[in-house]
Amino acid sequence: MDFIQFAAVHGVIIERLDQGRWVRVRTTDKPSHKNGAYKWLGDVGFVQNWATMTEPSVWRAEGVDMAAQRAIVRQASLDDDRRNREAAERAKWILTQCELKPHAYLAGKGFPDELVNVWERDGLMLAVIPMRIGGAIVGCQIIDDAGDKKFLSGQKTSGATFAIGQGVNVVCEGYATALSVRQALRSIKINACVHVCFSAGNMRKVAATLGRGLTIVDNDASNAGQDAAKAIGWPLWMPDAVGEDANDYHKRCGLFSLAMGLKVALQSMRA
Repeated sequence: MDFIQFAAVHGVIIERLDQGRWVRVRTTDKPSHKNGAYKWLGDVGFVQNWATMTEPSVWRAEGVDMAAQRAIVRQASLDDDRRNREAAERAKWILTQCELKPHAYLAGKGFPDELVNVWERDGLMLAVIPMRIGGAIVGCQIIDDAGDKKFLSGQKTSGATFAIGQGVNVVCEGYATALSVRQALRSIKINACVHVCFSAGNMRKVAATLGRGLTIVDNDASNAGQDAAKAIGWPLWMPDAVGEDANDYHKRCGLFSLAMGLKVALQSMRA
């Protein structure tokens, strides 16, 4: 199969093929977001669906010398390492430009008083969520007032998290979800370390480093969250409405209902 067909098998939608760089694209499971990426080098290509894959999958053209292909893959790996380092330095610099402030995105999510790193750039107020692996900054997620989210070009995202609090481990996808979970658990006097993993696929990678905990997933029609939770093997909480995350449920059903659902899930973890 050709590279575009290979990408489609992984749910990555390529409408126009560009060569030589990572390109963010839509996916079949989240068609309204650029939740996939590809890098095409002619005889070799890489695709990744952030919701379902923790690492890129490699495509190789048929009938091409394997030694030449391996050389291309090695060079691509070196290029990615360099881009990872540059993105990490960029993220560190961005964080030096930030002030802790409320942000319109969080106000819309029900947290008008929550302080977040805010970067003022070109007249925009951007929320900046640091992303770390082993305590080291590797990049950041940048969120505008409308809730559009971006990572830095070239940054490493696999295994990266933003952790809030201390206590029982909880993994989830998004920042607003983490804030709702933290508030709900606090309301029933439970301390937690909530790990924002930024995608369902990355939750699997992060959870593997933590031992035991609770998984919070979005209720996506694609079942990406449920599949990730099954692979993790921890107790699970998920909102009852398709298309919702825990923050949506929090706003729709209230803090008490969310807290009781999380309490039941935690009790099953202790059983």
